[in-house]
Amino acid sequence: MRTGRSYGIASLVVAGSLGLAGCSTVATAENDTGDAPAAVETAADGGPSRLTLVDEAVRRLGIETATVGSRGGARTVPYAAVVYDADGATWTFVETEPGVYQRQAITVRSVDADEAVLNAGPQPGTEVVTVGAAELVGVEAGISGGE
Repeated sequence: MRTGRSYGIASLVVAGSLGLAGCSTVATAENDTGDAPAAVETAADGGPSRLTLVDEAVRRLGIETATVGSRGGARTVPYAAVVYDADGATWTFVETEPGVYQRQAITVRSVDADEAVLNAGPQPGTEVVTVGAAELVGVEAGISGGE
């Protein structure tokens, strides 16, 4: 029984630490030029934050994108662009401009091999992150990787 209590307390400490880390607005590590590699701009309406990465951070994280497509009137994205949260909700990161990313909710109708067919999500032609989304989740949550 004592072990279960220890795990419970440890879980609360970790959860509290992650919550505090999310309050940060700028990543603290610096790149070769002395600039922060990422800036997190919190949305005034409480929506998803806007993440701005320097070119070096994009390169180091290996961020890759693909274009939202259309098939039979439905939007499609590579399944690699779909991210699930702890509650099972689905979303993706869209590239709003070079090096700038923002999480956007999506509704997946079906998955066909490596393609997700959407009922709702970004418009066709929008760039979505297919590689590096997990790292962007960490950036948005304020996790620097040194934890």
